[in-house]
Amino acid sequence: MRNSSRMLILVALAIASVLLYVFYELNGNYHYAFPRRLIKVAAMTLTGIAIAYSTVVFQTITHNRILTPSVMGLDALYMLVQTIIYYFFGSMSVFVINAQYNFLLAVSAMIIFALVFYRVLFKEGKRPIYFLLLVGMIVGTFLGSVTTFFQVLIDPNEFLSLQSKMFASFNNVNSDLVWLAGIVILITFIYGWRHMSQLDVMSLGRDTAINLGVPYDKLVQRMLILSSILIAVSTALVGPITFFGLIVANLSYQFFKTYKHSVLIAGSCVMSIVALIGGQWMVERVFNFDTTLSVIINFVGGVYFIYLLLKESRSAG
Repeated sequence: MRNSSRMLILVALAIASVLLYVFYELNGNYHYAFPRRLIKVAAMTLTGIAIAYSTVVFQTITHNRILTPSVMGLDALYMLVQTIIYYFFGSMSVFVINAQYNFLLAVSAMIIFALVFYRVLFKEGKRPIYFLLLVGMIVGTFLGSVTTFFQVLIDPNEFLSLQSKMFASFNNVNSDLVWLAGIVILITFIYGWRHMSQLDVMSLGRDTAINLGVPYDKLVQRMLILSSILIAVSTALVGPITFFGLIVANLSYQFFKTYKHSVLIAGSCVMSIVALIGGQWMVERVFNFDTTLSVIINFVGGVYFIYLLLKESRSAG
């Protein structure tokens, strides 16, 4: 089957998932349920596109298909920002009640962290990408430890309110945040799409890409910042989803069997839409909200991550 036919099948599944989620048991309630469902569909679509795109780009940069941008510590920083807000200002603070303020504060903190992080590490000359990943994992672990420290000290009632920020949720998405996140993601996506051909060459390796005229080091910095912005926006919009990008990116590699990033990224984005919207429909209609989508994704993603590790170890042996 050609890649174009496979893409059409995925697009059809995505459209079917959207229609099923929006119109299933709507019962003519077009004034209340219909707009709320549309907002949730928009939030899931934006989140899926941002995570899928950033993961494929990040794996191309690192030449490793079992890594995700979360290893840079952005998820841990998001939880630290939320914990500090609850610890110092309380659950009745304007930074908690006002969703726009909370969103802008979280996104700004993560983007500034990424910019400073990359600027410091790339300042003293060329650093190997694995050095960057190692430092990112250490920083992420440190931020997680600081977050746990504040959570132990926080008031139990405040902690109960904070728990809603620990897991991704599409149930109470603010429509204003969806529009704001959509604008940021669209601008970032358009900018990154211009570099698709360079990413195709970059996947051949650093030396080959440089010989073919690709400004490898500058492109790595730009793509790392781009991935950080997308992850920051998606995380601030709905919460952290650890393994989701790992799943859709690797499924796209196996499904399309091509080196072209335009196909891989588009395929992973459509897969993410099918997975998020279809999964949320099952959570609401099949499981009756007895679990959350992020729990299912993290469980499936964890199992899939172990499978990829075992597969890589067997191929290396």
